[in-house]
Amino acid sequence: MAYAFAQQERSSRDFENEVELVTGGTQPAEHVHDEVVHTMDAIGIDISDRTPREVTFEEIQASDIVITMGCSAEDVCPAGWAGDNRDWDLDDPDGKSHDEVGRIRDEIRQRVSDLFDEF
Repeated sequence: MAYAFAQQERSSRDFENEVELVTGGTQPAEHVHDEVVHTMDAIGIDISDRTPREVTFEEIQASDIVITMGCSAEDVCPAGWAGDNRDWDLDDPDGKSHDEVGRIRDEIRQRVSDLFDEF
């Protein structure tokens, strides 16, 4: 969800040349959960073709800001990493009701917008 919203923000703010986006997880699921696909589709964003992937150590090392959704990036980031790591401490939408996933989605959307406001 965050990646889809970040893509929208980057485009709407004309930051395509200034902001590079990388998405991935430290323990990615095998597929995007159906409740997430349906909740994003409800607002006109199709993520049904997305496949979760593992973020690499090199990608994190090359990043200025790493956003985690409810875990730390310490497992993949050495103590000397100079980047900004922010954990948004969000609930995992897996198995949640449509309303709960919608609340998580809306919080992610707002946090992504706020992050782009910082740029």
